Amino acid sequence: MADTYTQMVNSNLGRSVARKLGLPQPAVLRRYKSGQPLVTGPVVVVGDTPGADKLAAELLSWDLDVRRHAVPAEKLAAIILVLDELEHPAELERPVLAAAGSLRDLQPCGRLITLSRPAAEASSPHAAAARQGVDGFLRSLAKELRAGATGNGVLLGNGTATTSPSVLGAVRFFLSARSAFVDGQFLSVSTEDGALPPDPDRPLAGKVAVVTGAARGIGAEIARTLHRDGATLVLVDIPAAGDQLASVANEVRGTALQLDITGADAGQRIIDHAVQRHGRLDIVVHNAGVTRDKLMANMDQARWNLVININIAAQLRINEALLASEYFRSTPRIVSVASTSGIAGNRGQTNYAASKGGVMGMVRATAPLLATAGGTINAVAPGFIETDMTARIPFAVREVARRLNSLQQGGMPSDVAETIAFLASDAAGGINGQVLRVCGQNLVGA
Repeated sequence: MADTYTQMVNSNLGRSVARKLGLPQPAVLRRYKSGQPLVTGPVVVVGDTPGADKLAAELLSWDLDVRRHAVPAEKLAAIILVLDELEHPAELERPVLAAAGSLRDLQPCGRLITLSRPAAEASSPHAAAARQGVDGFLRSLAKELRAGATGNGVLLGNGTATTSPSVLGAVRFFLSARSAFVDGQFLSVSTEDGALPPDPDRPLAGKVAVVTGAARGIGAEIARTLHRDGATLVLVDIPAAGDQLASVANEVRGTALQLDITGADAGQRIIDHAVQRHGRLDIVVHNAGVTRDKLMANMDQARWNLVININIAAQLRINEALLASEYFRSTPRIVSVASTSGIAGNRGQTNYAASKGGVMGMVRATAPLLATAGGTINAVAPGFIETDMTARIPFAVREVARRLNSLQQGGMPSDVAETIAFLASDAAGGINGQVLRVCGQNLVGA
């Protein structure tokens, strides 16, 4: 559904009226198109550690205009703040204030990225304080950025270099227009695993991917995005959605599997279909889900069980079949769709929030099981996304919900799909058991 307010305030008259009345002024976000440059302008790498030097050298090899010091009044595509050797909060001052001097020079839809290490892995209280300080700093700064600019962070596990494949993959994702609606978030890279694709525009070439709930909405957009990135698709949805499923499958040149994912044999049927039709199975995207909203005082057994069975119990059963299969053991990838409702809660969605919280718990517990095969499982937690479901929300409530994030607008299904495509790629091979929010940095809740 079109956000007519955002369109209006980006016209000359609308911009003037919004400014005079002090109304929100959401920017038109730069979203990914095949063949576009990664960034359009200089990238400043701030930091005086060897890790900063190595990262700057790597970015130069990407044919980027990389600077170690900003030129005053020069418009910048991105600022990358390397804080990989922090041992005390006092050490934040120099690099942070150096970056602060360039913030006004960030282009519209510019990027600020931090590279730091997790506080939980610090060897002293001083180091833990400094590292946790980066968390508060980055999330606060992301709320100050304007004109569609975003701020995100990469957390490097102990022993993980600034130039390890998945660190570079995360940096590339955050720099790119693929991350347009990801803001104020951190991605943890725990290992040196992963590999950057030979062709950045087709990072999933040669992969076979399954997408559940693929007949419409976000699921259909996930299918289109994975196809664009080179994957061969198996699309799954219920028999009642058969015509729409076939239409999407034809569009992406994939195969359609009409299936109730709550069935006891659903996992094995998915594996058999992928192997018989395409010879392998590399990626499974758990997108299928439903809502049956009611206040808890009015909740009944049917609504509760339907949501739990489809949104989480089915994923658990399918994952058990995947983990047991000999056909899902070559750097396999699972990506589940969770929700910010499972993080911050949402009135009238106790069943839905329980199921989506369950997805996140499942992802964290399954991660080490997949790691033994070089695989990963991660989740994407969308916030307010412009879909047929959100279009049915009453007008006033919908408008408020759209503005309650740092980017002051709703996301698009493509924003969720782009994030899933990244997490499904080899470039994310060192990212495991993570939940990445695609919410424009919600201003309420956790």
